[in-house]
Amino acid sequence: MPDQAKINMTINGVPLTVASGTTVAAAILMAGMTTRTSIVGEPRAPLCGMGICFECRSTVNGVAQRRTCQILCEPGMDVRTS
Repeated sequence: MPDQAKINMTINGVPLTVASGTTVAAAILMAGMTTRTSIVGEPRAPLCGMGICFECRSTVNGVAQRRTCQILCEPGMDVRTS
């Protein structure tokens, strides 16, 4: 079986390489980061994995409030969590 294609991207300015087909939410977790911070300062992370809970929201390529569990990683993607 051939190696899966690798994708290079950044999360909060940190370079990360993931396998093709990885969601942005999974990449954020693999980088040891959380997706956002709640209004009271609690770290948040994906919960449902299917876009219903909205806990996975982050900024993707300059677009805020994207549900990262619904987006596949792309080469050169810039993700910002808060």
